[in-house]
Amino acid sequence: MTSAPGPGPAWVLGVDSGGSGLRVALARADAGGAPARHSEAAVNEPVRTGSSGIDAGHLRELLMPAARALLADAGGGRVVAVCVGAAGMATLGGQLRAELPDAVAADLGTRRLALAADAVTGYAGALGNRPGAVVAAGTGMIALGTDLSGWRRADGWGHLLGDCGGGAWIGRAGLEAALRAHDGREGGSPALLARAEAVFGPVTGLPRALYPRTDRPAVLASFALEVARCATDTPADPVAAGILAGAAREIARTAAAVCPAAAGSEVALTGGLFRMGEPLLAPVRAELARRLPHAALVPAAGEPLDGALLIAAGLARGAPGLPRDPALLHVAEETARGPA
Repeated sequence: MTSAPGPGPAWVLGVDSGGSGLRVALARADAGGAPARHSEAAVNEPVRTGSSGIDAGHLRELLMPAARALLADAGGGRVVAVCVGAAGMATLGGQLRAELPDAVAADLGTRRLALAADAVTGYAGALGNRPGAVVAAGTGMIALGTDLSGWRRADGWGHLLGDCGGGAWIGRAGLEAALRAHDGREGGSPALLARAEAVFGPVTGLPRALYPRTDRPAVLASFALEVARCATDTPADPVAAGILAGAAREIARTAAAVCPAAAGSEVALTGGLFRMGEPLLAPVRAELARRLPHAALVPAAGEPLDGALLIAAGLARGAPGLPRDPALLHVAEETARGPA
């Protein structure tokens, strides 16, 4: 169904597509600065990924009913710019880049469309259009930085090859220390051994229970909280505290790899791992101050959905505000078929 832009207020649409589904939000296009969400909706079905990458037709099928419902609830108007942020966009977004601009034009009447990696919308939500670095840490770990002329990415290579300092990295180190204690090897932790057996049962069964699992990173990451508990017990377990100190060093190294060298840069920390609190945050702050004395550690202003709205609002004014990149931030150009 084609929906031509109608009279009424001008809106921007932001989309955050991840492993659990879509979140979609509407904001006024004429809002200054970071646009506030007017309304939002959730679609609890993830977009399919196939041999051609992220399925553009399926994303359209999930997105457009939600977008039309938000627009109707807002009393109508016209969508003048859209930003879709999606996990896997950098490597799996070819079909989206080829097909979604025409779909958005047909369904919403706009050709102002930005397709962004979720790390980019995460950056925009956290720091806006300012230079710096954003570390996203949960089960995995990745950092993205920009001096506003280009992007730099570090890590995000998965739990076997990287994600150093992330939840799976911490949990794996904790379980290794438990197994060292079981064996009587140097570097073991009886406290972590006790925690491991309380959670998983006898540690001799860990390889059989862990290696075949497809959700192995999440299982490893679940033990990160046990490491934090051991690090803050009275008395504190020095091995557990050392693991968190090592994670902090890795996180700071990754942030330093992408953070611009210019004074005035900012660093923000995002993701569920940092909800661990001071056992991890205190050593991270110390490492960042040592490695990046020119950069200020600031709270993240918002989340990826806010970042998608910010990029869409910038696009409505003529530019997304952050560096374009063929893989990370692709902007569909206006064509002879008419501007939004």
